[in-house]
Parts: sequence; structure tokens; C-alpha cells
Amino acid sequence: MKIDLFNEIQNPRPWHEGHERLRFSEAIEQAVLADELGYDCWWQVEHHGAGEFSLSSAPELMLAALSQRTSRIRLGHSAVLAPGRFNHPIRVAERAATLDHLSGGRVELGLTRSTIPEWRLFGIEPDEARAQTQQAFEMVPRMWTSERFSYESDAYRVDDVPISPKPVQKPHPPLWQAAASPASFEEAGRRGVGVLGTTMWESLERAGRLIKLYRDAAERCADPVGAFVNNQVGFFTFVHCADTDEEAMRNGAAAAAAWYTVTALTFFEAASEFVRLNARQEEIVAAPDGGGLTGDFLRGEAKNAPTEANLLIARILQGESVPDDEIFTVLSAQDSLIVGSPETCRKKLRAYAELGIDRMMCLQQIGGIPHEKVLKSIRLIGELIPELV
Repeated sequence: MKIDLFNEIQNPRPWHEGHERLRFSEAIEQAVLADELGYDCWWQVEHHGAGEFSLSSAPELMLAALSQRTSRIRLGHSAVLAPGRFNHPIRVAERAATLDHLSGGRVELGLTRSTIPEWRLFGIEPDEARAQTQQAFEMVPRMWTSERFSYESDAYRVDDVPISPKPVQKPHPPLWQAAASPASFEEAGRRGVGVLGTTMWESLERAGRLIKLYRDAAERCADPVGAFVNNQVGFFTFVHCADTDEEAMRNGAAAAAAWYTVTALTFFEAASEFVRLNARQEEIVAAPDGGGLTGDFLRGEAKNAPTEANLLIARILQGESVPDDEIFTVLSAQDSLIVGSPETCRKKLRAYAELGIDRMMCLQQIGGIPHEKVLKSIRLIGELIPELV
């Protein structure tokens, strides 16, 4: 299992003069350290209108800067918002190929649909998002591998155009899909691209079942969108390591986990998203063909009682103010988080490796944990890398 870093450039209040510039400089310092310590990939998100939750609205610029400050760590965009009102596929292909040149062939490219608040911000209909994400997956690798490119759909018309530059990596950089639902895990597998998920609110047991769903779908992929099947699984979660378990808690781990949970659920408008997702899943289960692998997954899940984490999130979505320690305790009990001493983190990381995760994407700059504590955590996890890869 490779150990990566996942970064949102979070910026919780209170804000002081120069706070945004400080966050960017801290992120660069963290990336340079990770490069020196042997982390495999730095993953940068894309979000818009996210306030405290993320300053990463122009990740391609951040990754370009890092390409000049690092020498070996791979640079992952996790993930480009794929509908055309966010990013036209030609621009996606051009920017990623340029970054591949600037970095000497270190790019990993993810694509995703995004969610309700960002669709609304850019005037995107949900049905358009699904179709255009599929089209972006089809278009980008073909632009990279064709001297001249043509494509026609309801959204795009490209007639015999040379798209340049071509990436350094041949035939092209690995492709990934960010996924938050069983259907998305199956989609990624059937497209032949790697899948990027999160265990922030998932039990290890459910994460394992999602991985199996993805692997089963990838095995059935006869016509990948790219030139090869990138059969890899990446998951991110909150990781904070200190000399002792007690020190990790004194550093603010419980408050950071709670802040992330409440802030993310609010930003992504999770209550509305849950209604939309539930309707979509009911359609899948009721489909004449049974809904494929996802239908089977959902029917099996219907037999399970809600977990403590499910009930906790429901309370938060209903507006209840849940204490930080309770949020942390519930998530930690199902091993959703990796927090503690090096020995504690080693055991938890090994449990993730046993699930079949290829890339553990450690979200270490989170909430209000001070920068110097983040750097120490990055160093301590870095010391574990030789035992885990």
C-alpha cells in the first residue's frame, strides 16, 4: 500500500491578516517535506465557493507550483470537476499534459461530477453532469493519444483539431474517478479507471465491500476509456500522528474531526444530496436488469441496520449540535480515522492495507490542527512508510 498525502487547503476561522497566503505557503512546505520523506503522491482537490472548507479552487496552479518545488512525489488532481461549465475537456487535457511536462511525468488525473452546491454555482443540471463526465472520460485520453481529435455529442463538437501538448507519460497519465456512492464505484471499475473514495464516515467493513464492488466491475471492463485499465483503489481519511495517543488528542484531533464532519456535510448540502442519491439508488434497484453489481450491493445493504455513524450523521443533518468528543468517538470506534501514536497509526494503516487499498491518502492538514503539529505528523507517518509499501 502506497502512502500519499491528500490536501484541501482548509482555512478554518478565526481569520487573521494574510491568512490565505499563509495557508498556501504551509501547504507548499508540507508537500516539500512529503517529497523528502518518501510519500508517493500529493493529491489536490478542486472546490468552488467552499469558504473555510477549502481554498483549493485553482488546484492546477498549486500543482504547477509544486512541480517546481519537488522532485519525485507524484502530483494528483483529485479530482477535476468534469462537466464542461467547470472545465472544458480540451482544457483538462491541455493543463494536465502541461503539468506532466513541468513535473517530468508525475501526473495522476482524476475526474468527478461534483455535487449540488457547485452545480448550482455554475448553472449545471444534474443530468448534464453525469453525461458530460462520461464524455470527458472518453475525450481526454483520446486527445492525449491522437495527432488530431474529433468528437461530437449534445454538449461538444470538435472537428479534426490537434490538441497539444501530449503528456510525457506514455500512453498517458493514470486516470481516476472520485466516488462517493456504490454506483460511482461500479462506474469507475467499468470505465477502467482507478477509484478514489473516503473512509471518513465509512466503517472498514463497508469500505471493504465497496472495494470488492469496484474490483468486480473492473474485471468486467473490456473497453476502458483510456489506453489501459488502471485497476487501483485509493481512499482518504483523517490521519494525525503524535508521540502518544494522548498527545494526538491534545493537538486537537477530536475537534478537527468534528469540524471536518460538520463543515463538509454543510458545504455539500448532504441532506439534499441524500434525497437525490436515495432516489437514484431506488431506480437502480428497480431496474429491469436488477441494477447490475450496484443493485446487488444495495439489496445486500438493505438488510443491515444503521450504524452508529449513520445515526450520528442523521442527527447532525437534522441540526443537532453534537459534542466534538462524541463525533470523534463514534468515527474512531468504526476505525474511520487514523489518530494516535506511531504504533496506533501503524496498526490502523495495516488494517487498511489488508482491505486491498492501493493508496492510503492521508488528510493531515485538517481543521484547526496547528501547522507545526501537521508537519510532525507527516514526519512520523513518513517513518512508517518503509514498513507499509
